[in-house]
Amino acid sequence: MAVTKPEIDDLLAKTEHNPFLLCTIASKRACDINNMIRGQHLRVTAIQDFDDITTVVSGEDTVSVAMNEIEDGTLGFDKEAFDEEIKGSNALVDHNL
Repeated sequence: MAVTKPEIDDLLAKTEHNPFLLCTIASKRACDINNMIRGQHLRVTAIQDFDDITTVVSGEDTVSVAMNEIEDGTLGFDKEAFDEEIKGSNALVDHNL
């Protein structure tokens, strides 16, 4: 599968030109969409009145849905939380060496 639409350069611009961050955000969102589709709609309806994800996906690849959400700005990341988590992960790795 190739990412042609949205264009990879546009997606990378939304994730600080970090391909690993792009893959992480997209894969986590795709997993969430898959879980919701597989019957975990109660989790969604507890947060919002209407579960619109099944109408959005409607046979579309979940990774494509996630990529489109990144491009249009409905899916993103909190830079400060991301940076803190990376620092924490590195500190943990350093202590284990």
